[in-house]
Amino acid sequence: MAYSSDLSDAEWAVLEPVLKESLPVKKETRPSNWTRRELLNGMLYQLKSGCNWGDLPRDFPPYSTVYWHYKQWRDAGVFDRLLEVLHGQLRVKVKKKSLDNLDHH
Repeated sequence: MAYSSDLSDAEWAVLEPVLKESLPVKKETRPSNWTRRELLNGMLYQLKSGCNWGDLPRDFPPYSTVYWHYKQWRDAGVFDRLLEVLHGQLRVKVKKKSLDNLDHH
């Protein structure tokens, strides 16, 4: 991980399948130069730092590419779906913890 906003392998393992199923199907004219993880890391960096898209560090994909994908994913509801899945997983985890606490009393 180069930046604190970068996804860990464990985080990516959770997000990747949801991202795959949530992304709009599009005709690929050629293989992408960038992985979805690289694109998402660029988006997360911008969102965390608040920098202008054009100020993304050069080790991310080009800012225009990251921004284009961000708009496509946002408009397709991808981020809403990711948050929905993460929220559901957190609710299950919290409920399990609270049930474990009840067992000990």
